[in-house]
Amino acid sequence: MTSRVTLISPAVTSALREARFDDGTGELDAAGIRRARSAAALLPAADRSAVSPSTRCRQTAEALGLTASRVPALAALDVGRWRGLTLTEVTAAEPEAVASWLADPAHAPHGGETVRGLCDRAGAWLEDVARTPGRVTAVVEPDVVRALLVRALGLPEPAFWRLDVRPLTAVDLSGRAGRWNLRVGAPLAEGS
Repeated sequence: MTSRVTLISPAVTSALREARFDDGTGELDAAGIRRARSAAALLPAADRSAVSPSTRCRQTAEALGLTASRVPALAALDVGRWRGLTLTEVTAAEPEAVASWLADPAHAPHGGETVRGLCDRAGAWLEDVARTPGRVTAVVEPDVVRALLVRALGLPEPAFWRLDVRPLTAVDLSGRAGRWNLRVGAPLAEGS
């Protein structure tokens, strides 16, 4: 029994452009909606669709033409009191806290969730998805994509910070019996 999961990061928002810890309410701009609509034709058909609770993920899913179920387990990392601030602002105000947060996946100096907690939460969702064969398309925050890859590939948690997820990109996983494979090197255009 093989499960396939396509993870799609949301189209760009001002919060993503500014490296701002998003509060989940950032909306797509007109260009982001246009790009998502144009990408819809490239998506493989899915048996089920899921979406992170954030506004930008829901709007991206809608623009892609997906009727997706809102999944709280796919919510972005809760960064507590850092929500709404830029990384530059937080680093200037709390350099030691940022350094420890980046170095230790079990540390949450912001009062929110740890990276380990996010990886565990996202990983539990992936285990649940693996129980049902078929293809799932999920529009999720970039940090959720990173967390899912850490758990799916059995990477050490500090690798979370080494995975870059660009806006409106797809990552494909396929798996069975608790083992996931990552598909890399997708064609750059249709018919390639």
